[in-house]
Amino acid sequence: MEKEIRGKRIILREQREEDAPFFAYWFNQPQVMFQCGFEKPTSEEEVRRCITVNHRSEDSVWFTVTDLDGSIIGETGLLSMFPAWRQTDLTIIIPYPRDQHKGYGTEAVGIMLDMAFNKYQMHRVSIGVVGLNAEALKFYRKIGFKQEGILEEAYYYNGEYSDFVMMRILSREWKGSNSYCK
Repeated sequence: MEKEIRGKRIILREQREEDAPFFAYWFNQPQVMFQCGFEKPTSEEEVRRCITVNHRSEDSVWFTVTDLDGSIIGETGLLSMFPAWRQTDLTIIIPYPRDQHKGYGTEAVGIMLDMAFNKYQMHRVSIGVVGLNAEALKFYRKIGFKQEGILEEAYYYNGEYSDFVMMRILSREWKGSNSYCK
């Protein structure tokens, strides 16, 4: 895995144990728990274990997203990479509201899609989105993801059911610049 990828506004860098306090704080915020499907609070130790063990598996690549000054603004990754079928899942979270709507997520997803399609030769990248998260659905559609299915009332959070929307983008649909992966 690459240690660092520098974009125009962000840096994707290898995750480090010292990132755990940032993520543990945000992963315990109600809005983030809702968006990510976390059903219980997460400790710093659990986050540290994810960074050092789970996120180092052979079928995934994970990055901490920082601004150009190195301040953490989120995380992104490709997970459940299945080369035989040339498909993978995407994940991204920019949890702090002040860092949203600045193009960081768009750039991070662009880098990850370039990586998936060009470096790893994937044909298909998918993502699941909570149906109540209208902002995320709009974001992924803008990037080029298409809805391919709905799992009706498959998501339960805070006493409420929501649909879970399955989205995907195919390599031929991605119009990325190919400039992020060397």
